[in-house]
Amino acid sequence: MNSASSNLTNNATAASGAVSPTASAPATPAVAAASTPVTVLAGTNTTAGAMPVATPVVNASPTFSPLYQQIKALITQSLQSGEWKPGELIPSEVELAGRFKVSQGTVRKAIDELAAENLVMRRQGKGTFVSTHHEARAHFRFLRLVPDEGVPHYPESKFIEVKRVRAPADVARLMDLKSGDAVIFIKRVQYFDGVPTIVEELWLPGLIFKGLTAERLVEYKGPMYGLFETEFGTRMIRASEQIRAVCADAGAAQLLNIDLGTPLLSSERVSFTYGDKPVELRRGLYLTSRHHYQNELS
Repeated sequence: MNSASSNLTNNATAASGAVSPTASAPATPAVAAASTPVTVLAGTNTTAGAMPVATPVVNASPTFSPLYQQIKALITQSLQSGEWKPGELIPSEVELAGRFKVSQGTVRKAIDELAAENLVMRRQGKGTFVSTHHEARAHFRFLRLVPDEGVPHYPESKFIEVKRVRAPADVARLMDLKSGDAVIFIKRVQYFDGVPTIVEELWLPGLIFKGLTAERLVEYKGPMYGLFETEFGTRMIRASEQIRAVCADAGAAQLLNIDLGTPLLSSERVSFTYGDKPVELRRGLYLTSRHHYQNELS
């Protein structure tokens, strides 16, 4: 039995909540001691002729995870470790069922959830592949600004600043870093059809993105998350975002070529990789005179 199967066996045993029996204590004669008060605890055995014996109480209930969730966790571990790279075909459901010693239906249910979370992608007649930011449809998972008219497309970027700095306290808190830790700071303007539309500031952990330079960002023509995935081994899995309406300050007005006080949409987004580890803080200002923010709710 491989280690994955052993883990499943151990988990199932732990989840059953079984408790090994212990030997009973020898009977103790009743002792009449009127001068000695006896406190009877809740749940104690008070059989006549015996001293009160406390019944063990288990406070912590056993944790239980459905089998398909355990399989999902094991597949996710393989994705995180790089056993299957972004864009690669993963083993078939039959192969995974044999590997983990479970039914094919259990594997299918685990993969259904991974596909719903965009960690893998099914292709009819070809199999299941590890999702990648290089796919066309992935470009708009994290870019929700779409034109009022026409087909959504990826903007062009002009980088204003790229430098290595110490994380301010608010940035460190959101990224689970220590204040003063090294981060990569990026500021850019994004253009749709030549019109400046988005001003963004990004913070990335310096340890993970060591070696990221302005020159590399400029020469790379694909989506930024594709660069992070390919060259830094970091894939964005999910994001948490806050949105509010603001007025353009002098800096934003100049970069977006708009009047001071023009209404803008402000977003603050923290993106996470495997293990719910934050790996990017992004703050953006969006001009919505020709675009709108679109989100699918289900």
